Amino acid sequence: MLLISFGTRPEWIKIKPIIDKIDGVIPYKILFTGQHTSLVEEYLKDTFIVNAVQSGDNRLDSIVCSLLNKDALFDGVTHVLVQGDTTSAFAVALAAFHRKIPVIHLEAGLRTFDIDNPYPEEFNRTAISALADIHLCPTDTSASNVLSMVGHNSKIYVTGNTVLDNLVGLESTTSDIVLVTMHRRENHAQMDEWFRAISSLALENPDLKFILPLHPNPNVCKHKHLLTDVTVIDPLSYDQCIELISVCKTIITDSGGIQEESSFFKKKCIVCRKVTERAEGIGTFAYICKEPSDLKPLFDSIISSGEFIVEEECPYGDGQAADKIMKVFRLENIQ
Repeated sequence: MLLISFGTRPEWIKIKPIIDKIDGVIPYKILFTGQHTSLVEEYLKDTFIVNAVQSGDNRLDSIVCSLLNKDALFDGVTHVLVQGDTTSAFAVALAAFHRKIPVIHLEAGLRTFDIDNPYPEEFNRTAISALADIHLCPTDTSASNVLSMVGHNSKIYVTGNTVLDNLVGLESTTSDIVLVTMHRRENHAQMDEWFRAISSLALENPDLKFILPLHPNPNVCKHKHLLTDVTVIDPLSYDQCIELISVCKTIITDSGGIQEESSFFKKKCIVCRKVTERAEGIGTFAYICKEPSDLKPLFDSIISSGEFIVEEECPYGDGQAADKIMKVFRLENIQ
């Protein structure tokens, strides 16, 4: 039996295409690690799940300790699949490793090569690579990162990113909307400066509509008053966010996932981070903005170019990642 672990919305979005493929084909159960508790009601009403922690106890230390000490969670499990770089994904991988259960790492090989940026994600994904038996990498670059770490005898497969499977069939258009999302821990200390820079852009470009779904983190919300001339809205569902990405003119974000999704729709985005683990597409689909003071010249250059659709292939795959992963499962006799 395959145990599939997740606890956050981004993790669920990226494992869902795999679950759709294996349902009725490969026995599996879902381990819910409990960070985003609303997910159970939103997505898993009719799905059998195992909870890693007792209801309401979704503190990260409780989640990690529970995963390491509950043998029953792994009864009958032949393989464990974890996604990405959360601390809970690392804890599940470590718990499986201690029980000598092979670990499959989805979205393996993303790297900034800076242990503190992002923190703790860079450590988590590097540590999972050290524990994993099968590495499902979204790109050749990420596969090369894993190969340089674990060696030629490892099982490394380039599959594309499963997040794009959710987007197949959706159309891309442009409008006067500039989508803005900001939430990352690394930006909290400068969130006031980022919001002032974004508000200035909105004031200087009255023909554009800046829309910012406000993240509920208090370190973000406390600066809401600085967002003058910006349309601030409540957090969006995944489908609502994708709809905005598909129709906007361009994007300002500190999200890695949006960097992938925007490239599928061939949109340009400004990535407000010191460094990104998604180096593919930098300079074509994505532009790194390290400081708030750099935002205006980058944004102005995109707008003044008049070119809002990138005439290149998405570097993160073709939307068929789950099919490729199913071939890997058959090859590795995961059943």
